[in-house]
Amino acid sequence: MSSDLIHGACPHDCPDTCGIISEVENGRAVNFYADPNHPVTQGWLCAKVRPYLERVYHPDRLTHPLRRVGPKGGGQWARITWDEAIAEIAARWQAIRVESGAAAILPYSYSGTLGLVQMTVCNARLWNRLGASHLQRSICGAAAEFAVESTLGARHSPAYEDVAQSRLIILWGHNPASTAPHFMPALRRAQRAGAETIVIDPRRTLSAHGASLHLAPLPGTDGALALGLAHIIVQENRHDEAWLQANTVGWPQFKARLADYPPARVAQVTGLAESAIVDLARRYASVRPGLIKIADGLNRHRNGGQTVRAVCALPAITGQYGAAGGGLAYSTSGYLRWDSEAVSHAADCPPAPRSVNMNRLGAALLGEINDPPIRSLYVYGANPAASAPNAGAIVAGLQRSDLFTVVHELFMTDTAAYADIVLPATSQLEHTDLHKAYGHTYLQYNRPAIAPLGESKSNWDVMRLLAQALGLDDPWLQQGADEVIEEVLTATANRLPALHGITLARLQEGRPLPLTLSPAAPFADLNFPTPSGKVELFSQSLADLGLDPLPGFVHDDDTAPAPDGCAEADALQLVSGAAHHFVSSSLANLESLLALEKSPFLEIHPLDAAARQIAQGDRVIVENRRGRCTLRAVVTGAVRPGVVVSPKGRWSRQGDGHNVNWTTSDALGDMAGQSTFHSNRVWVRSDSRQVPAPAEQQSMEDQHA
Repeated sequence: MSSDLIHGACPHDCPDTCGIISEVENGRAVNFYADPNHPVTQGWLCAKVRPYLERVYHPDRLTHPLRRVGPKGGGQWARITWDEAIAEIAARWQAIRVESGAAAILPYSYSGTLGLVQMTVCNARLWNRLGASHLQRSICGAAAEFAVESTLGARHSPAYEDVAQSRLIILWGHNPASTAPHFMPALRRAQRAGAETIVIDPRRTLSAHGASLHLAPLPGTDGALALGLAHIIVQENRHDEAWLQANTVGWPQFKARLADYPPARVAQVTGLAESAIVDLARRYASVRPGLIKIADGLNRHRNGGQTVRAVCALPAITGQYGAAGGGLAYSTSGYLRWDSEAVSHAADCPPAPRSVNMNRLGAALLGEINDPPIRSLYVYGANPAASAPNAGAIVAGLQRSDLFTVVHELFMTDTAAYADIVLPATSQLEHTDLHKAYGHTYLQYNRPAIAPLGESKSNWDVMRLLAQALGLDDPWLQQGADEVIEEVLTATANRLPALHGITLARLQEGRPLPLTLSPAAPFADLNFPTPSGKVELFSQSLADLGLDPLPGFVHDDDTAPAPDGCAEADALQLVSGAAHHFVSSSLANLESLLALEKSPFLEIHPLDAAARQIAQGDRVIVENRRGRCTLRAVVTGAVRPGVVVSPKGRWSRQGDGHNVNWTTSDALGDMAGQSTFHSNRVWVRSDSRQVPAPAEQQSMEDQHA
């Protein structure tokens, strides 16, 4: 029997944005694998998406609209038609617009898909035209993005293959083995060519295997470490004074600030040995070229923006921006920004009435946002009850009897369980989209491989139905997906030479198309797109916002008091980084991946475990005043004393009703409204029960090695 091979792109929140191929027979996808001709994917997929057909054909897929008929969260639903669902949503929203104004309607989405049509355009057009509240989407990397752009002017990063030229690679707060896996072959090639790898992370991650050095600073102290390294480099005259004089703004002021970060102070703040700090500074300053690779985990602290600014200063101190194999690797997003007017049609819409920070969703629903209060929530491409901070407050807000909640989803997630109407969504194999990456510079068209399952519809198709039902007759609210792509692609190409020769027709052929960029290293011409044209160690734009214009450090303190019966001295710092087999909460309901990730766990150092009479496999209660969850103890030296680790992404409804985000803070970071997941004090105690399965008594690094 012959089969059709349909080319597409992985939509999930990962810098690799892999090329995929679906093999289809008689309308059903029978095989799913990596595109062997994609320059980055190179014929292999990560453990997360290899079983993708399990997601597409999962028996729990939502296939028709549902209306709640019992109490919120009670699990009682009645099947309704799409016409009934759209009519009810439109009628409720029209009433809200009359009574409170459209600002009382809040869309909530994030990175369930990274597609141009099914997320970027969906985040803008309907909501702009309706006059709904805007969502400040700052849960992931807002502070890091803001900091990098304030310092360098743009997020430019070397291609993975160019890492072969690096002689020293520092992975700082970043575990690409789990979160950017297609970087790892490039790293291994560089190592075989003689490059040294150093990992800076509070835990010994998978990426630390094969590294020559692993340093484990206390969470939230990375900014002090970066400033301490700069202090030593300058004190020992290992910096590039001529480069700094020619290519930076604010060097004298920043040099003066470095005096405040001698090794002794930095050792005390970070919990690292003074000798280790001095040794790292000398290695970085003497081995050229040196590349520092960071990701967003580094900025999920209250001081995250300034931490990233301090790290950005190190390649400037050593004169390594613009050097092949040197500088900073963070994101390639700055090479292609879609034309904002073509995406949003903001000029045809009323002004945004207000912006609501997504990290404060629980507080917003419970009254922090008023005049008008939020009366309706529309969720798509996100699962905030599992993935957003202070989840207990979110669930309390979702339980409001006067809140009309609509969730458009593939599955009955933690959030969907509290909805009034649930709409069935398509998977990536069932809709059209266009994808750009933030780890490389290839564009990929996603052609639907199969028809939508059941009555499921794409994000954009639902937006079109809602616009029509609301009487919004603007033609740009009714375009087909390809028409949207054509419009945005054409408008962006008119101002961006990097899109020269890239057309919708060429993309539809299925091949990934590269942006037309210089093969030289980022900033090779030493022309930085900042106001000054230089690296801005002193940023006037930050000063104008009332922020510290120089890279600096403030202590990252979660000031939440201890729960009743717990001593302040017993607090531990919880880091909830990425799981190896989930993408946030996406894919976290697949049986094959749950079997690999095993039951929800907490890594704890043997000294901390002994002090609390916790043994391997014990069930432990992890708590603070915000909430609690129950996890399985993994006693391991992979984490440093004083720190515990439990990966994010678990659905609360698959466990005891809570996950780690019931403990995380919804306080905002120092820049751009950033989340502060890792600024989290918890108290850990045994509840005297054991998990019986001996195969699960492993550390996370052992599980995934």
